[in-house]
Order: sequence, then structure tokens, then C-alpha cells
Amino acid sequence: MSKKNQQSEIKRLISACVYSAQGFKACYKSEAAFRLELWLGVVLLPLGYWMGESAIEQVLLITPIFIVLIVEMLNSAVEAVVDRIGTEKHELSGFAKDVASTAVTLSLILFLVTWSIILL
Repeated sequence: MSKKNQQSEIKRLISACVYSAQGFKACYKSEAAFRLELWLGVVLLPLGYWMGESAIEQVLLITPIFIVLIVEMLNSAVEAVVDRIGTEKHELSGFAKDVASTAVTLSLILFLVTWSIILL
């Protein structure tokens, strides 16, 4: 790879990191559910590390926390796109929002089931 291509790739990587930080900040500012889940994650991440008796248990306790946050952000993105398209009620808009919301619920159930099985 040429030096010019390497510099271009580094700039692209930096830009991607900046866009990611902007997305994180925007989600934090506009989504109450994400803020709540993030702060619960801040508390539960070290707790999951401490309570896991093995590396596998630690990973199994920590991973669902990130899954919940990721799915919540994707849900927020779906809602934003649907709202951007139009505010009138449409069957497909409702379907998209409902499915994205269900994905969040399933990720929370995964979190609860995983923590319950390991800790109880």
C-alpha cells in the first residue's frame, strides 16, 4: 500500500470514529431509554466482571449489556428514519417501529435470562 493510500485510510478511520462519537452523543442527548440503559451498564459492567466466577461467566454477564445498548441505538436509528420520511400514520412505519422496539425488549429479556441463570 502506498503512503498516500495509508494516509487516506487513516483519515477515513478518524472520520469514522468522529461520526461514531457524534452518533453516541446524539443518542445520549435525545433518548431517555438509552441514557438509563447506559448508566445501568456503567454500574453492571464492573459488577458482571466481579460476579463472574470464570472468564466465560464474565463474558456472558458483560455481553448482554452491550447488546442492549447496540439494539437500543439501532431502534433509535429506525425511529429517526421513519420519522424523517413522514409523520403521517402508515402501516409500514408502525411495523418498523414496533419490530425495532420488540428487538430492544428481546435484548433486555436476553440480559435478564443470562444474569438470572448465571447468578442464581
